[in-house]
Amino acid sequence: MAKIPTRVSAALINALAAGVVPRIGLDHIAIGREREVTALMQDLEAIAEGGAAFRFIVGRYGSGKSFLLQLLRNQAMEQGFVVADADLSSELRLAGSKNQAIATYRELMKNLATRTKPGGGAIALILEKWLSGILNQVAKTTERHPGDEAFDRQVEVRIREVVEDLEGLVHGFDFANVIIAYWQGYREDKTALKEAALRWLRGEFSTKTEAKSALGVRAIVDDDTWYDYIKLFAKFVADIGYRGMIIFLDEAVHLSKISHARSRQSNYDKLLAMFNDSLQGKAEYLGIVVGGTPQFIEDKRRGLYGDEAWRTRLAISRFLQDGLQDTAAPVIRLEPLSDRQLTQLLQRLSTLHCDRYNRSDRLAESQIETFKQAIASQLGADRLSTPREVVRDFMTLLNVLHQNPQLTFEQLLNPSELRLSPTGEEDGEFAEFTL
Repeated sequence: MAKIPTRVSAALINALAAGVVPRIGLDHIAIGREREVTALMQDLEAIAEGGAAFRFIVGRYGSGKSFLLQLLRNQAMEQGFVVADADLSSELRLAGSKNQAIATYRELMKNLATRTKPGGGAIALILEKWLSGILNQVAKTTERHPGDEAFDRQVEVRIREVVEDLEGLVHGFDFANVIIAYWQGYREDKTALKEAALRWLRGEFSTKTEAKSALGVRAIVDDDTWYDYIKLFAKFVADIGYRGMIIFLDEAVHLSKISHARSRQSNYDKLLAMFNDSLQGKAEYLGIVVGGTPQFIEDKRRGLYGDEAWRTRLAISRFLQDGLQDTAAPVIRLEPLSDRQLTQLLQRLSTLHCDRYNRSDRLAESQIETFKQAIASQLGADRLSTPREVVRDFMTLLNVLHQNPQLTFEQLLNPSELRLSPTGEEDGEFAEFTL
């Protein structure tokens, strides 16, 4: 494994030890998801050609679905896509009467990211980069300078070529006017006007009156229209040079936990509209990836299978035998890691940990097998294939060995071997340590 920068290795170790998915460096520890990644990369190519895609990534808690979503997010950014992600919850939904849907839109816009701004909050950067590019192009072709009337007129022509392409879409006219307002603020150095345009794009105006006063537009992003603006934004970023837009909605199981049946159905109906748009060609340059548990899909009372329209779209084909997977289907079900894949993952993590702390005592394969057996005896073999708990315990083991060089691997896995102190108490703060 190539040497990983300290910043990346530290982030990986800290996140994995806490049982959360790291934001960076995932490609260094990705094991056993080659088929799924290949299928999702094919989706990106179709989206870049002006198409759309919709996928469910389904797996048990700790199976690696959030990891796969984050891995795809990072690869999409590297390939020139704009990405946005949100974890659904009781406050973040796809439809609702108490601003839960617009809250999801705001979360997506807050987390909007590109390769040059991977941490989110990229709306202003996207617009500034686009306008800067237009200014440079016009300067080269006209040999004039900003401030000249002919120069500004030519810049506005270039801008309108893009926004006029949006005006034929639902709510496209208002979206285009907001982009023009941002350009006016940019040209005239009116910070308030630029900020008002950004607030509108982020869905932060609560009333149409407020938006009209600030920008002269009569519409705002709200619970009913937020997805229309996602489609507009996807088309816009493609028109200005990006390959498209991918949104990631994780923890979709929270939709099945909505207690009010009508509200739950409203969310499923919105999700179905997004699904149909993507697969029927009504959306352009847009990918939607939803992460959920088998319960969210297959529960016939509260899950998607409880809705006939969804069940007929997502039911597993009778021709798919055990062990086979159709990666072209809307649902990608994550298979458990094989025993060999889990071993490879733990070996890679041991190497990562040694590189991070300049150690040479990487665990041997026999020690990793011993660790797996110890974990299986406590968690149960059926849970050994869900990486989260195994990885968290493994990282804890490596950290304790590093921090306590007097201890051996065998002592940690067999606490009875730890020597007692002269007072009859077990040594140190790790006396009660268990995996």
